[in-house]
Amino acid sequence: MADGPGFVIKPMDQFIVKPLFGGDVVHWYTPTNVTLWMALSVAAVALLLVYTTRGRALVPTRGQSVAELSYGFIYKMVEDVSGKDAVRFFPYVMTLFMFILFANVLGLIPFAFTPTSHIAVTAVMALAVFLTVTALGFILHGMKFLQLFWISSAPLPLRPVLALIEVISYFVRPVSHSIRLAGAMMAGHAVAKVFAGFAGALGVGAVIPIVAVTALYGLELLVALIQAYVFTILTCVYLKDALHPHH
Repeated sequence: MADGPGFVIKPMDQFIVKPLFGGDVVHWYTPTNVTLWMALSVAAVALLLVYTTRGRALVPTRGQSVAELSYGFIYKMVEDVSGKDAVRFFPYVMTLFMFILFANVLGLIPFAFTPTSHIAVTAVMALAVFLTVTALGFILHGMKFLQLFWISSAPLPLRPVLALIEVISYFVRPVSHSIRLAGAMMAGHAVAKVFAGFAGALGVGAVIPIVAVTALYGLELLVALIQAYVFTILTCVYLKDALHPHH
């Protein structure tokens, strides 16, 4: 981007929240680029899981095959990690995974916006998971849920210290849960913008930056998939703690 003399690359400009209909002030009710790309992510999920499976053909189409594979993959994850009694929460976990996956992947489109690169978006999802599993733990087990923090297998003098550590780590969960996803998406997009800026500056001689950007896009696609998986499997781990708090 030209900004006065020389060539200036501003990789963080792509994360600026902007109103869709002009103006500079953003209120809580203002439709923004974040709103738009979150809506597109939801629409893409609905297209895959609802539209492509509407016929329920015995010989599935490609879209139906992808939808069925996604369904089976997440179902097995919930069952294996959290237990069979956690299957009733499968729709919630499936919704999280598919939304994060499509938000990450759609954000790789040039000039798109990645909602999951903003801590405000990932923090809401992480807090929703944290509050849900905490409430579920107390609803199912009452005060016995606090046994999650009491490691009975440890020597008695160490148990209070370990309990304090467990409590701190428990309340740090939504922080690490949200920052991991937002940080990974922001870092990758920023690096891609830098290499793309080098390619634009060098013109026809930008062979190395173009190759780097291409390779980086492949890596970012892998990161998009992995981060959706990591967020979801951690949700399953936290759900297991709520259902089975005994050490």
